[in-house]
Amino acid sequence: MELLTIIFRTTFFYFFIVLAYRIMGKREIGQLGVIDLIVSILIAELVAISIENIEDTIFFTIIPIILLVLLEVGLAFISIKSRTFRTFFGGKPSLIVANGNVNYKEMVRQRYSMDDLLLSLRQNSIKSIDEIEYAFLEPNGKLSIFKYNMLHTRSNYPMPIIVDGELQNKALSFIKKDKRWIEGELANRGLKIEDVFYAFKKKKKIYIIKKSNL
Repeated sequence: MELLTIIFRTTFFYFFIVLAYRIMGKREIGQLGVIDLIVSILIAELVAISIENIEDTIFFTIIPIILLVLLEVGLAFISIKSRTFRTFFGGKPSLIVANGNVNYKEMVRQRYSMDDLLLSLRQNSIKSIDEIEYAFLEPNGKLSIFKYNMLHTRSNYPMPIIVDGELQNKALSFIKKDKRWIEGELANRGLKIEDVFYAFKKKKKIYIIKKSNL
């Protein structure tokens, strides 16, 4: 009888968790954020406990999982609406390699070792750091790599300077510009920083997507 109960619970939770993850719109494991990972771990622990403790009613597991799913969907909605909330829980990308130079201070801050960096390079079929112009450690732990062009000349900084109406000060500082400069560029177009959804600089031109265009 206990064996049948375990088989039933295992089968039931398999389909129940598939449905829960479909509702949450899960991405692949390598792209999970902090909140996604926490919810996944909690759900796995709840299911494991329920399968082991067959004396307890199955609803002691179903209700917490439903609560976690609702919490995840709610937080995902808030993160879409609020960049501050999204940054606080999800973090920001960290510049690990800039113009071919390794940013050791940022690596220490992120507890990202040279072995981690070299491993990521090998996984992307890159033999040497000399081939990289920029590399960003994303909030999900993945390394985004931008290789030098064939002539090995400097290209545009691949990070935006405005995202969802918020100025990206680190990106602005990296391209050796200040807030007054971007405000002047926007003023020429009759815009303010809060009017811009996305803006980046390519060579000497600024590309802007206004919030009103969305």
